[in-house]
Amino acid sequence: MWGLSLIDTLLPLWVVICMVGGVLIGYYVPDVEVVLDGAQFANVSAPIAVGLLIMMYPVFCRIKYEKLLDLFKGRFMKNQLLFSLVVNWIIAPLLMVVLAWMTLPDLPDYRSGVILVGVARCIAMVLIWNQLAEGNEEFCAVTVAVNSVLQILLYGPLAYFYVVTVGKGTTFQIDMWIIFRSVLIYMGIPLMAGFLTRLALRRFDWYNKTFVPLVGKLSLLALLYVITVMFALQGHEIVNDIGNVLRTAVPLIIYFIVIFVGVLVWCIATKIPYDIATPQCFTAASNNFELAIAVAVGTYGVRSKEALAATIGPLVEVPMLLLLVYFIKYVHHRWWWNLPQSALVDSEMSDNREEATRV
Repeated sequence: MWGLSLIDTLLPLWVVICMVGGVLIGYYVPDVEVVLDGAQFANVSAPIAVGLLIMMYPVFCRIKYEKLLDLFKGRFMKNQLLFSLVVNWIIAPLLMVVLAWMTLPDLPDYRSGVILVGVARCIAMVLIWNQLAEGNEEFCAVTVAVNSVLQILLYGPLAYFYVVTVGKGTTFQIDMWIIFRSVLIYMGIPLMAGFLTRLALRRFDWYNKTFVPLVGKLSLLALLYVITVMFALQGHEIVNDIGNVLRTAVPLIIYFIVIFVGVLVWCIATKIPYDIATPQCFTAASNNFELAIAVAVGTYGVRSKEALAATIGPLVEVPMLLLLVYFIKYVHHRWWWNLPQSALVDSEMSDNREEATRV
């Protein structure tokens, strides 16, 4: 599919295999939970912690940090960034909270895990979805970079507010330090590593041609590894509580469809070019499930229902967003996103910014 490797093309299949395999391992292999959870790093199982850090690092190597300031040179791109931030940090988390309450009113633990996923905004996989849908990579990278920085500052307070203050669905009082520590470790470490790697190596031609694609494969492999370990640790819970696990997927499915289609309709109504509308839709619909898992595990424990609910996030998100890739490409070929660029872009924008929004 579109020149992807086998692991990229069949990612939903690999996710399902890892999920089922992890459950079987956790349910039938004696003492696997004790072995996997024996060593910990910042209250998280060490095997999971290593996997999460490896998963995040390649993404931050892709971000074009040097392009960030270009966003502020024209009104059109600034407005697009503002819209993206409003959707990501106000509308999307509120939507997930509402859906979690509507669908899981009697499951406060699972509801809290779903809310943690909703508050964790887009990084990581959003770059892959945008690339598959042929969106503007520079704009996507900039929004990811901005959200990455904001996530370090905002995720802790927002998670505490929505889960404890608004949610009131758990008797467990979240330790703010645990949340901030999880954010700093699982976002700060790979962010700094990726930034320094790009700073040191981006001047070499082989960095983007060879190094980034090669190291990028680690992200998907680490994702599959983390899913396997998490479901191995949760094997007994999943088998014994399968009904609630399936119920937890409901608000996530509704969320991805509603937020994606809502942003898409807005982009069509305001005549946003396809290559900008695409990252807008995917950044709104994507969630940083790596961070949500890390916070849920660090806050509630690796075998908690909150951690299980957070783990269900990527299992729903990956196939759903793959379907949405096909959907937006279908819409692109049959709708009218071919208006002249001059009719869409502010006249004050420079030629460089016009080029950045052109397919």
